[in-house]
Amino acid sequence: MNHLKGIHHVTAITSSAEENYKFFTYVLGMRLVKKTVNQDDIQTYHLFFADDKGSAGTDMTFFDFPNIPKGVHGTNEISKTSFRVPTDAALTYWVKRFDRLNVKHTGIKEQFGKQTLSFVDFDDQQYQLISDENNKGVAAGTPWQDGPIPLEYAITGLGPIFVRVANFDYFKEMLEKVMLFTEIAAEGDFHLFEVGEGGNGAQIIVEHNTILPVARQGFGTVHHAAFRVADRDVLNEWTERLEGFGFNTSGYVNRHFFESLYARVAPQILFEWATDGPGFMGDEPYETLGEKLSLPPFLEPKRAQIEGLVRPIDTVRSTIAFDKEYE
Repeated sequence: MNHLKGIHHVTAITSSAEENYKFFTYVLGMRLVKKTVNQDDIQTYHLFFADDKGSAGTDMTFFDFPNIPKGVHGTNEISKTSFRVPTDAALTYWVKRFDRLNVKHTGIKEQFGKQTLSFVDFDDQQYQLISDENNKGVAAGTPWQDGPIPLEYAITGLGPIFVRVANFDYFKEMLEKVMLFTEIAAEGDFHLFEVGEGGNGAQIIVEHNTILPVARQGFGTVHHAAFRVADRDVLNEWTERLEGFGFNTSGYVNRHFFESLYARVAPQILFEWATDGPGFMGDEPYETLGEKLSLPPFLEPKRAQIEGLVRPIDTVRSTIAFDKEYE
């Protein structure tokens, strides 16, 4: 059985695609590599923020479903998304930056031997930065070369995904027996699992919590998390494996930028298996990634209708010269 290669992407829900674009571009310095729509709900934007090249394992994506209520954090949810930075020193830079830009954060803390910095955005979406200092395992991506963050401090990809569950025993068994993760450490109610090459880019942190009420999805919460597989053949292997364990799956789904499979692996926890390719470079040149509304071929005939449904968002950055902001 081909093991998962690590985290592929995390998809969350925002109250405002415009504010989301500003936060990820101008505050976090991540590159918008694709501006498209939810393929199952064409009135909804789907924005992809990633590293300089849109590498698998680096992208955080967002839906802005119209009129959706604010979500409620609790148990049985994908509760927090991590972003990798190169060193412990980078976290000190980010503390100063967050203070200057009025981004709420917890200060630098340590968990499982790694320095971290938790913070939230305007929707109370939960994130953390995690230092790659002394990290081994899945390689990091390439920071956005032309963005506002000095490269030595910039975000290079996704780190551990946090999942909060009430039934820890079940979730542990599912991760280990079905998804082939291994538990490698525990601190109180938090349990660290990893897969494949391991390291920050291939880990899940599971919090056992029976005190909080059940989470409710809405803006400010995560929709699903995805894990990397090499290609369609491996994706088919995982379909057979999941269904062999009795899970209902979506079956094969072609997302144009990658190929996918979905399964709800626990109450309110939706996981996706996604191929590393073909990637985001097929319909836009490197220099202008994310600047136009990109549609997969099956939606291209509906472009006029879709452009009438979604409001225009100016995402042109190739004409902007960002100064590196050292504080």
